[in-house]
Amino acid sequence: MMHPDAPKLSVAPMMDWTDRHCRYFHRQLSQHALLYTEMVTAPAILHGPRARLLDFDPAEHPVALQLGGADPAELAEAVRIAADWGYDEINLNCGCPSDRVQSGCFGAVLMENAPLVADCVAAMIAAAPVEVTVKCRIGVDEQVPEEVLPQFLETVSAAGVSRFTIHARKAWLQGLSPAQNRTVPPLDYPLVIAMKRAFPQLHLSINGGIGTLAEAEALLATGLDGVMIGRAAYHEPFAILAEADPRIFGTGTPADPYKVLDAMRPYIDRHLANGGKLHQITRHMLGLFHGRPGARGWRRVLSERVSTPGAGLEVLDAALEPLRAAA
Repeated sequence: MMHPDAPKLSVAPMMDWTDRHCRYFHRQLSQHALLYTEMVTAPAILHGPRARLLDFDPAEHPVALQLGGADPAELAEAVRIAADWGYDEINLNCGCPSDRVQSGCFGAVLMENAPLVADCVAAMIAAAPVEVTVKCRIGVDEQVPEEVLPQFLETVSAAGVSRFTIHARKAWLQGLSPAQNRTVPPLDYPLVIAMKRAFPQLHLSINGGIGTLAEAEALLATGLDGVMIGRAAYHEPFAILAEADPRIFGTGTPADPYKVLDAMRPYIDRHLANGGKLHQITRHMLGLFHGRPGARGWRRVLSERVSTPGAGLEVLDAALEPLRAAA
């Protein structure tokens, strides 16, 4: 059972980044932060390689599966299938601005059709043994966020969702690339904070542009229930997650990067023994020593040597040398 405080701090679902190896690594830094999978589409779960899409290590808990889709029956079936994997939460993506998403009529375009989202989540809730949540934007294209966001929350919460993560930017489906949609539309934190006052019964987390744990603490102090951090948590995982347990959750001690690395060794060893490649895990670990003397050397050695044939744990030892030399 997921700890009720877990959503106070979460790491955003990020395509090509938050895979199972990334999540296992992040879990060594924080025992409590809620971790999300990359978005998986409902049709992929229905017709694709389920084990590859859904498998995760039990150590990753609490972990949430993010689904993409807009067909209630498909989403319900995907939820039924995924339930066997034991996720702590299932999240519906109503915020991704990708072109592929628009053509499939899911993601941020769903902000234009709250009744359909309500039908989707109602079907998911009926099929899910765990909580169903929604991640959304404040609006899309020419919508007026102050009007559309409260309507969206009201309609979708009436279908049974009580926890939302709101990316505090509009999504421009015309004219901006998916990458630009993560940075160009202006952030509107006050609107999301106002939604918490308007819907005190809902659990609302804020997402978008949050770069430090101190910023997360300041946003929680406004009355918001949770903060979701994306790119900063990925590029500077130690800075965001190592002190999260004592500072956000009030428990435990800050993680030590060398102990985290030691904890990763058996996991990497198993992965290599099963035919995996070193870089599949270490690509997520480049930021472990961010800001420390020798960190650049750590990144350089890891980047240069992971792809050599037969690369193993000795690469980690070599990558530590610049850190030891700078100590």
